Amino acid sequence: QVQLVESGGDLVQAGGSLRLSCAVSRSIFSFSSMGWYRQAPGKTRELVAAISPGGLVNYADSVKARFTISRDNVKNTVTLQMNSLKPEDTAVYYCNVQSVVFGSFWGQGTQVTVSS
Repeated sequence: QVQLVESGGDLVQAGGSLRLSCAVSRSIFSFSSMGWYRQAPGKTRELVAAISPGGLVNYADSVKARFTISRDNVKNTVTLQMNSLKPEDTAVYYCNVQSVVFGSFWGQGTQVTVSS
């Protein structure tokens, strides 16, 4: 079993910044992909950003140039730096890791609220 613990969600004004962190209970080298998803009320969960073991990144068009995903292979964490936040970024943000061997795992979610 793999545990993921997210932190960093908060209430922030538009234009502000937040940094989300996801702590993984085992070495992140175990996973073929790590990412952040979000789900706003009444909407489906969507991919925000993902990073491969080699550091290749993928972003949703709506967050490009504003959000940055990174990983720390020593601390076994995945971080999402969010700048220039907009009200439409308001959602519950979930950390996800995927492994061919272990499967897919989700964190409990952290609330991000951006006020206008």
